[in-house]
Amino acid sequence: MLANEIKDKPVPAHVAIIMDGNRRFAKRHGLAQYYGHFKGADTTEKVLDWSFDLGIKQLTVYAFSTENFDRNDVEKGRLFELIGIKFDKICLDERTHKRRMRVRVIGNIEQLPPALKSSARHAEDITRNYDGVYLNVALAYGGRQELVDAAQKMAWKVKKGELSLKDINESTISNNLYPSSGPVPYVDLIIRTGGDERISNFLPWQANGNECAAYFCAPFWPEFRRIDLLRAIRTFQTRENERQKNTIMRVVRLLSYYGKVEVEDVIRISRKSLTIPKEEVVKILHELAYRNVVLNNMIKW
Repeated sequence: MLANEIKDKPVPAHVAIIMDGNRRFAKRHGLAQYYGHFKGADTTEKVLDWSFDLGIKQLTVYAFSTENFDRNDVEKGRLFELIGIKFDKICLDERTHKRRMRVRVIGNIEQLPPALKSSARHAEDITRNYDGVYLNVALAYGGRQELVDAAQKMAWKVKKGELSLKDINESTISNNLYPSSGPVPYVDLIIRTGGDERISNFLPWQANGNECAAYFCAPFWPEFRRIDLLRAIRTFQTRENERQKNTIMRVVRLLSYYGKVEVEDVIRISRKSLTIPKEEVVKILHELAYRNVVLNNMIKW
């Protein structure tokens, strides 16, 4: 029922996931921490299938943060090994090539051990020419550090005469963020599992600037199901619909100050900030007018 409910509405183009709860999942079941990471990696593969089958173009997963370097060496070593194995599997998986899935690593890759660094770069190289869907893997990633690195990169370009101070704008900053192969687009939906309701230094530029939707859910990452993903998308769609309604309502009120509200004017002005077809604008207008007699009388249909 939920799948049918969301299928005829726009899905988020870019979903970012904070995959939290692997260690707590293992502890709850009396198992070693590595088992939690192993089960979590399996969930990530499933989510890749679900996401791209739903039409999501970009998926960014938070695999290892800069704060995770504080964990003990044994856990880090096993986690790095597991991530490397998954990168190698992606290169050989026929789904990667059928989907033309491009893999990009965002973060300070130089902080990673040589074996993982090699696997990550190999996955990037193998998929470099693909543009069907995108998997962005955040490794050794911290949102604040990303902004610091971008500032340093731009400062060097200014010093070398490659960039002028007056040319630094939002687009310039975006182009100097991770990865070097091209910026990650703005995020439409952030999902966090494990029960915590915080963003944890994840994609602050790409998410906060876009006022993206956020979905926090209780299941630990290894327990995350397709229905949880569908619920997250429904949250995005509900929020997006409210944003569209508010924008159109503001346009109507603006035009009312000039004495008349022509439907064609509402459509024209609304679509400057909303990427929706004019039929959808009219549909929302009818919905708003049905609930508001004053508004209905104001509009010249």
